[in-house]
Amino acid sequence: MITTKQRAFLRKMVHDMDPIFQVGKSGVTPEMIKAIDDALEARELIKLSVLENCEYTAREVADALSEETGSEVVAVLGRKLVLYRESEKHKKIEL
Repeated sequence: MITTKQRAFLRKMVHDMDPIFQVGKSGVTPEMIKAIDDALEARELIKLSVLENCEYTAREVADALSEETGSEVVAVLGRKLVLYRESEKHKKIEL
């Protein structure tokens, strides 16, 4: 569990970052979960975008992905969401 100060630090880091994944009408698929899991291991902090044709809200997508990947939801802002998980092999972010 990350603290409020850590969450604020991560939000500041992700401010200028572009989303690397888009969740569309097919929702959260097993292939997407695997790709996001790999991205979290490589980057630790990722930003995603939920398209308007997705039947789920950004919060629902964030909660599902967080549960499936073992990551923390840093922020949900409109249709954007940010996930963080400490990397086992490629640690880059010091909290």
